[in-house]
Amino acid sequence: MTDSGRVDALLAELTLDETLRLVRGRSDPTGRATGYLPGIERLGVPPLGLVDGPLGVRDREATAFPATLALGASWDPGLARRAGRALAAETRARGHDVVLAPGLNVVRVPTCGRNFEYLSEDPRLTAAVGAGHVEGIERAGVAATAKHFVANNQERRRDKIDAVVGERALREVYLPAFRAAVGGGASAVMTAYNRVNGPYMSEHRDLIEGVLRDEWGFDGVVMSDWWGTHDAVAAAEGGLDLEMPGASPVDRLAPHSRALRAILRVGLSDRLGVDPPLSWRLFDGFVADDGQPDPYPYDFFGDRLRRAVVDGTVAESTLDRKVRHVLGLYERLGMLDGERPAPPAVDWRAHHDLAREVARSGTVLLATGGALPLDGDEALAVVGPNADGAKVGGGGSSEVTPTRTVSPVAGLRERAARATFERGVRPVSSPSMYDLPGSRLRRRLGPKPDFDAAVDAAAAADVAVVVVQDGATEGEDRDSMALPGGQDRLVAAVAAANPRTVVVCRTSGPVEMPWADDVAAIVQTWYPGQADGAALADALYGADPGGRLPVTFGRRFADYPVGGDERRYPGVHEHVHYDEGVFVGYRGFDRDGVDPLFPFGHGRSYAEFAYEELAVERAQESGGTDGDGRGSGFEATVTVENSADRPGREVVQTYVEPPPAPGTVARPERELAGFAAVELDAGERRQVSLTVPRRALERYDERDGWTVDPGEYVVAVGRSSRDLRLRAAVAVD
Repeated sequence: MTDSGRVDALLAELTLDETLRLVRGRSDPTGRATGYLPGIERLGVPPLGLVDGPLGVRDREATAFPATLALGASWDPGLARRAGRALAAETRARGHDVVLAPGLNVVRVPTCGRNFEYLSEDPRLTAAVGAGHVEGIERAGVAATAKHFVANNQERRRDKIDAVVGERALREVYLPAFRAAVGGGASAVMTAYNRVNGPYMSEHRDLIEGVLRDEWGFDGVVMSDWWGTHDAVAAAEGGLDLEMPGASPVDRLAPHSRALRAILRVGLSDRLGVDPPLSWRLFDGFVADDGQPDPYPYDFFGDRLRRAVVDGTVAESTLDRKVRHVLGLYERLGMLDGERPAPPAVDWRAHHDLAREVARSGTVLLATGGALPLDGDEALAVVGPNADGAKVGGGGSSEVTPTRTVSPVAGLRERAARATFERGVRPVSSPSMYDLPGSRLRRRLGPKPDFDAAVDAAAAADVAVVVVQDGATEGEDRDSMALPGGQDRLVAAVAAANPRTVVVCRTSGPVEMPWADDVAAIVQTWYPGQADGAALADALYGADPGGRLPVTFGRRFADYPVGGDERRYPGVHEHVHYDEGVFVGYRGFDRDGVDPLFPFGHGRSYAEFAYEELAVERAQESGGTDGDGRGSGFEATVTVENSADRPGREVVQTYVEPPPAPGTVARPERELAGFAAVELDAGERRQVSLTVPRRALERYDERDGWTVDPGEYVVAVGRSSRDLRLRAAVAVD
């Protein structure tokens, strides 16, 4: 909490109406901000603009960066930091002060509609890359918002579902990334829509006041997700500072519509005494789906909170504390007394190049089979329903209008000797949270592509490149892990026609690949953003991307720890039970003895790497990415050699394999402890140092807290969770 004299002086001057004005968002008069605080003009407190930004600034044109999952696939906190700085610069250039990013939820359900906005299924990877992104945003003078706090791991019924999750799983899996974001300087935290063990997150005193503030020392702003507030008193006492957006959908859309402005002026619902308003009844009946929050009522921190303060149900000191957090954010941004610096000039070309670098670094070579890299002399057949357009992102708050785009067809034609294009099957729609009824059907209408022409083009080419994709959006989960439409059939037919078939997957997460054994190469590019085709061409023509899987690719949904049990997903009676506990992602695959299609951490390279001389020594002090600073861990060093005749990028991964825990406590077979990305020239050898923090040795005990079990731990180093090259045993008392 700030101790600023300026904030204290403002607090002393504020009236009750003005304090309430600072804890409830309103509609931006310009219609450009996602969230808006009007400020207090008489006291020199300016308006505050908040804008969506998981994949880029959602205000007019901006750089459409690759999906956050692609950033996770880079395993590069430094790159995340640079991307954060660029995002912040564009946020300021568009006139906003707070960016509503990054998303730090762990990928628990492989079909979650919002997985593309998250970083990984692993808490340590999510924490490290997420903290880097937060640091980049904050150091560039914009407030970062860590979201969605916490256990928002599915979009289906997200506004009502109760995540029934144990304390150990919360501490070990779902909370670490948020703690790292606080340590990285995040100015704001957004609460999730869902409930956790009963209370809605916007009212969850134990997690907001108890964990976030008291344990971690967070003194920034806690805001609700949009229309994610349910009770004025419960939210006020639970620790929520700022209700967003504090306005109806009609109010928010009115700046863009004369008809809506006319409706507001007439005020027919008020005249007729209709509650809920007619506008909301229409929205709820014809637009909203089961993943959308109810935006009515929408002003809990308005008259409802006023009445609670006046009658003493909520103490004035509680309200003052919220306003102190909000004014502290203003002060941190230099917005009091006219201290805010002028927005920077944005080098849009450089940001496009950065988007290309992120997309390339997040590209994962799942299988190469000798078909890659291409040498430039091949005639290509580019096949796929959407290959002539860049995949700039998924639907919802991450939708960005790009400054420019490069499609796979355009990018490959720049490099290929000759390239033809055929769709083969109908285009895959890109769903949006803002779709109106019938819009998706209209997108599917049109002439049917020629399937046989696509197969014939592939047969006539030296190499066939099949670009496939899914469609994911905030507000709903994917129906299955299967590729939509006839894409699997198309891949199978092309592979039968051309043995040098390369499949490029532009997907929001894991997908089924029934053709995996029949194609020569598989390349995972996630949602690559506006530089899609340029980055793809870089990777196919020999630039070793070095991306590694941040999530496990199972063969089918049932392979995952949440599969086969509706209690775990999608839930029963508005409760989803996290019965798998800490065994999320690869931890669950290991426990259950399931062989994944591609394991966590996997990624091929155009180079060849050898591992030698692993040494593990106790460190003097090692807090690690969790920021716990709890005594010593270990330092591991290993020599890595690039034995190929070309440069390459390797991601060296270290895992901890713990001894058996006492009693009935089950621990994962192995857990990621650290990683380091290195670029090595042909023949180069380098010693790589990796930190194994104490937290990587610990488990959370509900009675004793963080606990290290005595015994022999194994520190393993390698290329993925299932490809560990060297091991060293260390004794822990």
